[in-house]
Amino acid sequence: MNLVTAVIALGANLDNPRKQVEAALAALNQVKGLRVKAISPLYSTKPVGITDQPDFVNTVVLVHTTKSAHELLNTLLELENKLGRIRDVPNGPRVIDLDLIDYNHQNINDADLVLPHPRACERAFVMVPLAAIAPYYVIGTHDNASAVAATLLKKEPDAVTIITDITDIIDDQE
Repeated sequence: MNLVTAVIALGANLDNPRKQVEAALAALNQVKGLRVKAISPLYSTKPVGITDQPDFVNTVVLVHTTKSAHELLNTLLELENKLGRIRDVPNGPRVIDLDLIDYNHQNINDADLVLPHPRACERAFVMVPLAAIAPYYVIGTHDNASAVAATLLKKEPDAVTIITDITDIIDDQE
């Protein structure tokens, strides 16, 4: 299979969320057939859906991969399990969340996977980090990441707060 670009969003709000996100990034970088190419800064974000829970730490990564979209999704689910993710409350607190947002600009809609992620462009915690590393990246039929992020931040200026830049986690072995 050809090398393709994918967008993955990471988030956590339990058990030292920053360490959880950093552990997930390190684990992603060890996946065979996947190379992390860009990591956004870390952001502190308000929860969506169930608001009575701790704030999240979020980041977005661009990866190059030889995996198919479904293989990549399965890899993300396996990593979540290894890192202690328990799926007991939809939109509830979690130790780690790895969401496949986009896969080579493909449209996929089946029982296991919908791409691009149907709510990505409604979520500042996805679009602001994506805009930081790929401002002109387009998700689906929306405007580019920078424009979508700016629109979201106009509606909710305090939806995301930058924590730090963690690009030193990238281990570029090309």
